[in-house]
Amino acid sequence: MEREFTIWRGDKRGGNFSTYSIKLEQGMVLLDALHRIQAEQAPELAIRWNCKAGKCGSCSMEVNGRPKLACMTRMNEFPPDKKIIIQPLQTFPIIKDLVTNVSWNYQQNKTITPFNPGIKKNQDRIMFQQDVERIQEFRKCIECYLCQDVCHVLRDQEQKDKFVGPRFMIRLASLEMHPLDIEDRIPQIKDDYGSGMCNITRCCTDVCPENIKITDNGIIPMKERVVDRYYDPLLWVYNILFGKKTRQD
Repeated sequence: MEREFTIWRGDKRGGNFSTYSIKLEQGMVLLDALHRIQAEQAPELAIRWNCKAGKCGSCSMEVNGRPKLACMTRMNEFPPDKKIIIQPLQTFPIIKDLVTNVSWNYQQNKTITPFNPGIKKNQDRIMFQQDVERIQEFRKCIECYLCQDVCHVLRDQEQKDKFVGPRFMIRLASLEMHPLDIEDRIPQIKDDYGSGMCNITRCCTDVCPENIKITDNGIIPMKERVVDRYYDPLLWVYNILFGKKTRQD
């Protein structure tokens, strides 16, 4: 079966959409189709990919306006009469064609205080299974940055200097919810990482290929901890009378 693909071609200086038509075979995914276009018609087409198994997050792109992994998007998902329009992630600077510069994300990650168990020599610590399961979900993240791409705070409002985005909010959640971690990141979550910028549209959760409940299980609990610390009047009085509580489990 022949299918047409409209693909954005260009770099940071500009570009336009080009149309390609190729023959599809049963079982092909979008990445297979792009590789065929490379092999037969556009050898210079730039695509980032690695594992082809949905575990590295490299082949992130937008398909018909929705962020997707090319290796996990099956061609039979598209009705025969539906156009297939492919373009790079819109939130990050373009390098070439479908490849974007996502280095900003790594810079944000470096600013987060790492895990600190605070364990002394010969000290035993106990973790309950429910605590393990609560943070294990966040470790499924493959850093495809689809959630970062669809986040309106980063994409439409261009507030990268005020909000780290959903990917790093769940990294912060995984650290703050860890029962063995002794660091207090709540002031940074409020002031530096911009927890208040998220208005809980759940668009990040919708596009996550690992089905992580980013908003409900990660961002909302962090927002609640900020509210408890800084805006709860009863806790504010308690802290004045009995000393400020700086770590919540």
